[in-house]
Amino acid sequence: MLDTLKEAGFDILTRNHASAILAYDFPRELELLTRVLSEFRIPLTEVVMGGGGEAGLTQRLRHELSDLNWRKHKFSVQTIVDGRERAGVSHEVDHVKFAEKGALALEIEWNNKDPFFDRDLENFQRLHALSAISLGIIVTRGASMQDSFLTHITNWMKSNGLTSEDDLDRLGIGARTHAQQKAVADQVARGTPFDEAFARKFVADKFGQATTHWAKLEDRVLRGVGNPCPLLLIGLPASILTD
Repeated sequence: MLDTLKEAGFDILTRNHASAILAYDFPRELELLTRVLSEFRIPLTEVVMGGGGEAGLTQRLRHELSDLNWRKHKFSVQTIVDGRERAGVSHEVDHVKFAEKGALALEIEWNNKDPFFDRDLENFQRLHALSAISLGIIVTRGASMQDSFLTHITNWMKSNGLTSEDDLDRLGIGARTHAQQKAVADQVARGTPFDEAFARKFVADKFGQATTHWAKLEDRVLRGVGNPCPLLLIGLPASILTD
């Protein structure tokens, strides 16, 4: 089933026998997750008018997972030594699927600062060491999506005839700071078309290299962050962006 996602352009990386665990212990859960991701689409209108943030686009994905009983869960861990309880800790995961053979933990990192990957992976590591989860899953922006944002958003601006700040205001596109508007105006003054100048600034501000995307996640996992927890990493491809 992971091959279905790969063929659709998704970045897929498994670690520590995650493929075998999913295939033999969680085939139904993997099938439904694959279906949800295969059918998921992100309109560029949501990306731009939402200011690059999560509201709207990933909330829809979260709701679809919740409908399949991938629910937010707080794992509480208490340590008792000689009958005396030590300070307890808790680990909250946005989406947990409890199944017959164990539990799957999933986090969606659409557009956070990239250290959130460390938090997620280390959280999975601790929960797996406690036998609280069988496997951890992270869904983030894939390499093709990250690389295509500038082209996609520029083309979206052109197709909607957005040639000035007034056009952006007319569509209700999120508030832009004076510094952002000036940066775009400076590019336009140097001969860059407004749509391209806006797209450059928007992508640089909202989807920069220090945010959560495939390259940052892959780098951490290949360095061993999260080991030895079995992991499934999924990168959303450019093909799910729609005009």
